[in-house]
Amino acid sequence: MNHRPRAHRLLLVAAIIMPAVTYAQLNVITSGGFAIPLAQIVPEFEKTSGIAVTTTRGQSQGGGQNAIAAQLQRGVPADVVIMAREGLDELIAAGEIVPHSDVNLAQTPLGVAVKAGSPKPDFGNVAAFKQMLLDAKSITFPSSTTGIYMLNKLFPQLGIADEISGKITHTGVTDVAKGNAEFAIQPVSELLHVPGTDFAGTIPREIQYMSVFSCAAVKDAKHLETATHLIAFLKSETARKAILNSGMEPLQASH
Repeated sequence: MNHRPRAHRLLLVAAIIMPAVTYAQLNVITSGGFAIPLAQIVPEFEKTSGIAVTTTRGQSQGGGQNAIAAQLQRGVPADVVIMAREGLDELIAAGEIVPHSDVNLAQTPLGVAVKAGSPKPDFGNVAAFKQMLLDAKSITFPSSTTGIYMLNKLFPQLGIADEISGKITHTGVTDVAKGNAEFAIQPVSELLHVPGTDFAGTIPREIQYMSVFSCAAVKDAKHLETATHLIAFLKSETARKAILNSGMEPLQASH
């Protein structure tokens, strides 16, 4: 006996009498510096809010296609961006952000990572840090905000920009894990908990650069109300714990 027609009728009746279930959605683009704490924060936010979050990555600054500004310009869906303050300020100036929706979340210093098990170099003072760079066979860091600082200010300040230019790549800490770079210099939040690497410490205070990571609602956000929910959650105690665990210092809300 064929029960298919009856089964089909039951499904049709169910579809008519049961209301369609809709779920709130949220699209977030984050820079690498905040990606680790965000990965810990999102599941709890989804659980407590019922809002599904889709996360993509992008650079805070720079001219590449992966830069957050470039992604917004070509129409990549985004309701919230989380990125270095300098890059966010550029988006604000370009009119890409909902006015007064920006919030500073956390800050983190620059640090150094080496391949797991490798000897940790001495860079406890400026002279030692400079010598480390000169002695290195290969150095890597992303070409975003902190990379711009090192290339345009720090290395010229140390007088070694030309001498080390040939051994710099911009692939980042994953190349250290693969053995393709001797060490990486990046925000600490990007260096902790990276498989295959060891965190070696922060660079000297005199030449330190504190990266401030901020969030904001995007001007053309399709889910602006849910965007404000996430921004508020990013200042919660749950978010604070994740931020601390990633090597960042939570900041008070400010514009």
